[in-house]
Amino acid sequence: MQAVALAEPPEPLPRELAALIRPELPSLYREIVAAIRGAVPEYGLQMGEAYDRALRLGVRQSLNTFTDRVATPRKRAVHLAEVHRRLGRFEAQEGRSLDALQSAYRIGGRVAWRRAMVVGERNHLASHVMNAFADALLAYIDELSELAREGYLQAEADSAERLKSLRRRLLRTLVAEPPVPRHTVEDIAAQARWQLPDEVTPAALMPAERLTSLTGLPEDVLADTAGPHPYLLIPGPFDDERREALDVALGPIGVAIGLTVPLHRTADSLRWARQALGMVESGAIRAPSPVRVEDHLLTLWLLTDPALVEQMAGRQLQPLAAVTTGRRERLVETLRVWLTTRGTAGRIAEQLHVHPQTVRYRMRTLGQHFGSQLTEPDRRFALEATLRALWLRDQADLPSTGPITGRTGRTERTERTERTEPPG
Repeated sequence: MQAVALAEPPEPLPRELAALIRPELPSLYREIVAAIRGAVPEYGLQMGEAYDRALRLGVRQSLNTFTDRVATPRKRAVHLAEVHRRLGRFEAQEGRSLDALQSAYRIGGRVAWRRAMVVGERNHLASHVMNAFADALLAYIDELSELAREGYLQAEADSAERLKSLRRRLLRTLVAEPPVPRHTVEDIAAQARWQLPDEVTPAALMPAERLTSLTGLPEDVLADTAGPHPYLLIPGPFDDERREALDVALGPIGVAIGLTVPLHRTADSLRWARQALGMVESGAIRAPSPVRVEDHLLTLWLLTDPALVEQMAGRQLQPLAAVTTGRRERLVETLRVWLTTRGTAGRIAEQLHVHPQTVRYRMRTLGQHFGSQLTEPDRRFALEATLRALWLRDQADLPSTGPITGRTGRTERTERTERTEPPG
């Protein structure tokens, strides 16, 4: 936005004209203020004292400055621009449009011109002088209007930037750990003009270059797209309407939608969404964007800490440590299917594509190795959870680091060996 240059009258006016104008200024000032108050509701008697002073100052200085320019065309009005920019800023801060202020300028110009005609007729001023005066007055009113417009636009820009800053602060506050006291959150939300919902839904985003200039998000969605781990905060649940809005704004950018949670659990839900996004990248979760955390809770629970899974597997599968790798893989896969389905030998055999007798043989072998671990509920649950985590890891083709925690899925070698394994 370019600042307006303070204009000189379009055509030089006789300097003696200033002497005719000055005696009129006190009464003209009062007449203009009264006319503005009567014609523009926003500037009626109910307006605040501060703005009443600003209006009076603006009218008085405008009249004095115009008269000074007639007397001394080269004289600069030091404070003129700031006064009228301040008037424009005030309109923006009050949440009003510029219409009322622009109307006030036009009214002031009309009243001043009527008085000028009276003065001109009284002093028998030539028509060309009055025409030049009219041109100068109109140019001056345009100049003041443009100064106010500059102030208005600058205040709007400042207000928008401040609002963005407050909302970024609010977002950081909502995802802080430990949770920030409720009264602090409410105070920042009020400043940011963001109505606190009962629940929120965080969304983790894949980093992407286009996020730096992201547009089109709903106004009530808080966003941090500049950091290394971009994310959004959606007030309320993630429904079909929200999904459509995000599809339009984000396009192909990968998204993981967290759980809808109370405000004080926002950080937890965002963490889960980021973990889900990481599992999408690794292949542990295979689903189209947006991925919903609620559809993958078990995977998140079991694979959040891969190193811990390895430690669990090393302990839970220790009874098979001495068994050869190929045979151990077959036994582990059979055990996983049995624990998952609690099925008969025939049903398990169908899933593994082997003979039921082979399943019975393996189950006897497993019983010999694991003993009561297969019958005691707590130990059996730990074993089942471990095998489920290993299976999920294998589906994502994630690396294994332990000698005992090899793949639980069926490999080509397993398939070939399966055909020659004794059934009993």
